[in-house]
Amino acid sequence: MPRVPRPLDHTTMPRPYHWSDDAACSGTETAVFFPVGRSGVPASVDAAYAKTFCTPCPVRSECLTHALNHREDYGVWGGLDEDERAELLRQARRAAERQRRQERAKEKADASSAA
Repeated sequence: MPRVPRPLDHTTMPRPYHWSDDAACSGTETAVFFPVGRSGVPASVDAAYAKTFCTPCPVRSECLTHALNHREDYGVWGGLDEDERAELLRQARRAAERQRRQERAKEKADASSAA
């Protein structure tokens, strides 16, 4: 009887490398990075504690990039809490809008000088 190969089991397959494998917070309870303020402690204090993991982290920028690209609305990612990430996105949108306005103004100026 021919030997039938076993189906691949995802638990025995090697997982490809992911930036989070090198994160300073690897192995830390996830709840640390989603502060809600417990026992009268403000969430900002809990967030400050979570950020202590981020300061020396070798993949901090990858973590922040992930949070921004995937619109992570909650928690500390890449050393920034949700309010700080929202402000970063607002600044980026404003800068992009300024850039678009400058490009349009230059196009108008170029078109009027060519005419």
